[in-house]
Amino acid sequence: MGLMDKLKGEQVDIIEWIDDSRTTLAWRYPRYQNEIKNGAQLIVREGQRAVFVYRGSMADQFEPGNYELVSENLPLLSTLQGWKHGFNSPFRSEVYFINTRPVTDLRWGTPTPVTVRDPDFKMVQVRANGLCVVKVEDTEIFLKEIIGTDSQVDINEITELLRRVISLAFSDMVLETGLGAIDLQGKQVELSAKLRDFVAERVDDEYGLAIPDITMNISLPDEITQAMTRGVAKGVETSGFIDNVDLDRYQRAQAADAMVAAAGNEGGGAMGDMMGMGMGMAMAGQMANQMTNAMGGGEQAAGGPPPLPNQDVSYHVAINGQQAGPFTVDQMRAGLANGQMTPESQVWAPGMAGWAAANTVPGLAQLFQTPPPLPQDPPATPPPTPPAQPPAS
Repeated sequence: MGLMDKLKGEQVDIIEWIDDSRTTLAWRYPRYQNEIKNGAQLIVREGQRAVFVYRGSMADQFEPGNYELVSENLPLLSTLQGWKHGFNSPFRSEVYFINTRPVTDLRWGTPTPVTVRDPDFKMVQVRANGLCVVKVEDTEIFLKEIIGTDSQVDINEITELLRRVISLAFSDMVLETGLGAIDLQGKQVELSAKLRDFVAERVDDEYGLAIPDITMNISLPDEITQAMTRGVAKGVETSGFIDNVDLDRYQRAQAADAMVAAAGNEGGGAMGDMMGMGMGMAMAGQMANQMTNAMGGGEQAAGGPPPLPNQDVSYHVAINGQQAGPFTVDQMRAGLANGQMTPESQVWAPGMAGWAAANTVPGLAQLFQTPPPLPQDPPATPPPTPPAQPPAS
C-alpha cells in the first residue's frame, strides 16, 4: 500500500452517532488525528444536533438529516479556515453530537427541610421531592458552560447541579407565595408549574438547558400529619361533615393536643405542667363555646344554669411558683374538673390587691360551692291504735 492510499484510509468519510442511551447529552466524534475529507457524509438522526467546532470557536450546526460536507454546507467553517474559493482537500474540525431529546428520569429532593410559616402550627419544616424533565435548548451555551473539552457529557454530570438549583428555587418559591404548610400540600399541582418557571429562568441563559416539566411532592412532619388526621376524625364525629372552617378549627385543636401531650411527659417540670393546664383549659373553653353556639346561637340553653358573675374577668394562676394564664372562668372550671388546679391555688386578676387563694375570691366563689343535701321526706305517721275490746262475760 502506497503512502497516498494510507493517507486516504485515515480520512473520515462518514460521520454519525448511534446511541441507544437516553442519558448521554453530548458526544464528541472520535476523529483523533484523522482528517475529514471533502464530500464526507454527515448523518444526523432525529433527536440529535451536530455542531462543528474549529480551534475552540463554534462553527456550523446541523439539524436531523443527511449532508454532504462541502464548502456550500459549511459557510462558517469556510470563513474560519479561510476557504475563499471552496476546498478540495481534507480538513480538520471537531464534531459534537448533542442529544436534544428530553431526559425524564432526573430525580430531585430537598437535602434539608425548608422552614415555612404556618398560621395554624407556627413554624413547620417541610420537604419536597419529585422528577424533573430536562433537555438541551441552547447548543452554544451548553457547549461553552457544560461540555468544555469533555469528550462526553452524561446526565449524571449535571444532576447535582440541577438538584441544587431546584432546591434553592423551591425555597424561594415558598417564601414568595407566603402559603402555610397545609396550603402548600393542597396546591402541589399548581405550585409544580410555578416551580418549573423558577428553575427554568435559572438554567436557560446560564447553562443552555430547558425544563419542560417538574413534578413535586411536599411532605409534612409526621406529627403534623397525625394532628390533621385526628382533627378530621373529630370533626366527623362532632358535626357529621367537614368544611374548610371546621378543618381549620380542628387542626388548631390538634396542635394544642400535641402540646398538651408533650407537657404531660414525666420530667417535663413546672413549665410543662403550666403549658398542659393552659392548653387543656383553653380547649375546654373552646369546646364549651362551640356547644353553646350549636345549641342556641350563643344564647343560654333552655333549662341551663345561669352564667357565673364576672365572666369577662381573666385570672392568672400560680403553678409551682410560676405564673400561667390569663384564663377565663370557664377555663378555670375545666382546670378544677381535671385536677390541674385546686381551691387553694393562688390567683390574681387586674384590680386585685395581690395574689389570693381561688376559693377566697368573690368572683370565683361559686366554683367551689357544693349543693346542699337533698331534703328528706318526713316520716310517715303510723295509724292510730284501735281501742281494746272488753272481755267477754
